[in-house]
Amino acid sequence: MESQANKLKEIVQQSSPQKRNRGTKFIAVTSGKGGVGKSTISANMANILAKNGYKVALFDADIGLANLDVLLNVRIHKNILHVLKGECSLSEIIINVNKNLILIPGESGDEILKYSDQFIFERFFDETAMLDNLDFVIIDTGAGIGGHIQLFLEASDEVIVVTVPDPAAITDAYATIKVTSKIKSSLHMVINMSKNDKEAQLIFEKIQKVALANIGGDLELDLIGKLPSDKLIARSIKQRTLFTNDSPNSGASMDLKRIVNKLVYKLERKVLKDGEHRSFGSFFKRLIEQF
Repeated sequence: MESQANKLKEIVQQSSPQKRNRGTKFIAVTSGKGGVGKSTISANMANILAKNGYKVALFDADIGLANLDVLLNVRIHKNILHVLKGECSLSEIIINVNKNLILIPGESGDEILKYSDQFIFERFFDETAMLDNLDFVIIDTGAGIGGHIQLFLEASDEVIVVTVPDPAAITDAYATIKVTSKIKSSLHMVINMSKNDKEAQLIFEKIQKVALANIGGDLELDLIGKLPSDKLIARSIKQRTLFTNDSPNSGASMDLKRIVNKLVYKLERKVLKDGEHRSFGSFFKRLIEQF
């Protein structure tokens, strides 16, 4: 278990700064319904990456529903919508959570993309240069299959769909996978609050079977990991802390470290098709061009 966790550090050490700064990698964490632990997973994934030397931003793409400010025990006064309205600068809304980790407070995606003032956008894109050194942006999207959520998923490098062992959540997760398969050929799944590996595997296999029958074999759907139903996680949420800080060697933390390890391994070796230098600014440009 310890050797698995150490692999992430090995990847960081073997990756030169020049290679790691080729561009920012975007990971979207989404779900079919709320209450499945999506925000908790997003925040703790970002924390693991930051603790291993990567420069990471957590982008709350739906602050009205997500709880990143609560989870991280920070107070948000303004968000990215205020920047796009011209009411403040980007630097004013960024919150330093800890070493290598910042929070970019968002707003519901449809509200963000409604603003199209060219002058403000140009200023905003100029300001995003301050984020060009980011290695990863973890995007905590809203739940569901709304059009604006799909835009965030399409613009991301990797998409993780989170669900729990609940019939309604599983049904909604499949709906998310079905809709997203039209814009993404590869999707990851995390089964949260599972009793054990066997239960997580069975849930995934059921979803995969339905997906193969109704979506087809072109979709690459994989179970990237599971997280247990753990009192330590519940306690950290109540205390407004991160379980990967409170209990770094717990089963839940080790499970999430393995998930992060798999993602980093894949992304560090992934050649972007367009060869474009990825940045937070270019990510937003893609969003706005699609809207």
